[in-house]
Amino acid sequence: MTRSTWVAVIDDDESVRESLPDLLQELGYAARAFASAEEFLASGFIEEARCLILDIAMPGMSGPELHQELIRQGHTTPVIFITALTGRSVPTQPLQGHVAILFKPFSEHELRAALASALPGT
Repeated sequence: MTRSTWVAVIDDDESVRESLPDLLQELGYAARAFASAEEFLASGFIEEARCLILDIAMPGMSGPELHQELIRQGHTTPVIFITALTGRSVPTQPLQGHVAILFKPFSEHELRAALASALPGT
């Protein structure tokens, strides 16, 4: 795995934006965090990201809405959804094509497994 394997973290929770990129870097990935789907779309980072870690529920555009927009634009970047939602409150239909859904708080082991599915061979 090389530092050129960039992962984008898109989550409105500041603590997630601060801690998750640190964990990803410990695991050998380069990471950038964004506070919203809109910030990510405007970042110019879309082409560089090899995997997206998207919060499902965010103000403005949700994670599933961002995923659908990226698909509409022709991007096939693997997506790992993260959420604090539980059970029946987790939407399933708009999450088609994702690699995994991790429920907060998730373990390093769960994250590693999801990343291995999203980025085989890294």
